[in-house]
Amino acid sequence: MGKLVSALVVLIALLAAAISLTIGWRPFIGAEARPLTSRQFERTQARLDRGRYIFHHLAACVDCHSPHDPSKDGAPVVSGAEGSGEVMPFDGLPGRVVAPNITPDTATGAGTWSDDQLARAIREGIGHDGRALFPMMPYSLYRNMSDEDLASVVVYIRSMPPVAHQLPGTEIVFPVKYLMRSAPRPVTEPVSAPPTKDPILWGRYLTTSMASCGDCHTPRRHGEAVAGMDFAGGNVFSGEWGHAASANITPDASGINYYDEALFIQVMRTGKVRARALSPIMPYEFYGGLSDDDLKAIFAYLHSVKPVRHIVDNTEPPTNCRLCRMKHGGGDRN
Repeated sequence: MGKLVSALVVLIALLAAAISLTIGWRPFIGAEARPLTSRQFERTQARLDRGRYIFHHLAACVDCHSPHDPSKDGAPVVSGAEGSGEVMPFDGLPGRVVAPNITPDTATGAGTWSDDQLARAIREGIGHDGRALFPMMPYSLYRNMSDEDLASVVVYIRSMPPVAHQLPGTEIVFPVKYLMRSAPRPVTEPVSAPPTKDPILWGRYLTTSMASCGDCHTPRRHGEAVAGMDFAGGNVFSGEWGHAASANITPDASGINYYDEALFIQVMRTGKVRARALSPIMPYEFYGGLSDDDLKAIFAYLHSVKPVRHIVDNTEPPTNCRLCRMKHGGGDRN
């Protein structure tokens, strides 16, 4: 009996060590979350204007948090329903992922949520009800959004017209629903924006903290970015628009080294690379509303990142790629 107890103790110790060294304890005890505060962000015209710009263009929050009309070219956001939420239409998700109604409707939206509940959800991945948000919401990037830009987004969301739009809740399958509890982390220190006068630093901030270009343009396996493939494309998106892989936007010959500043701005404004139309999954209609200065800064940053040779061509049939381990057009040429 004593040997059995000893063996059980050893087994429990080994199991505890294995958990500590691998997935950690968050899947079992819940996501790490800071206590909510009673802070309220001062409503100013400058914050309202900045928040509108971020919501509709820079972070394109309106794209995920609004219903779309698939019967129209490009599946535009339904007019008058901006911010009222949508069930994500992507194939291959681990369950039902819902971008909630964040308009101030008190029955179906965020009308009863506090400023800090919104702020914590945006940057820290904790919903108003304390649950971990599915990381399709790019809070791991938004955590680097400056305090002032965060305040502006919250001020704008609170100003939106309430829209009654009842949605089902997010339902993630096992074991992802537990594993994703490890993703949220509190923001406990002040976050400042870099100087706008340095185009590469400012472009890096815009690209990696709000526009989240890397989220789509970096290939991922099991939710993790493939090492050494930042901005190299190949992430596959399937849905009502068809099957498309994100482009390589590094300054490599297989990427966008042939772009100049003018072409980059034209692509973002029109959704066309000269005569070639981008896939409608690319939200150029939102990014096209960015200022020339911000687009120039994003271009400057993208041309400063490491070139990665990775051929991605959506005009070719999907084939296995040894670099990103995805299946996309041109994959067999890598």
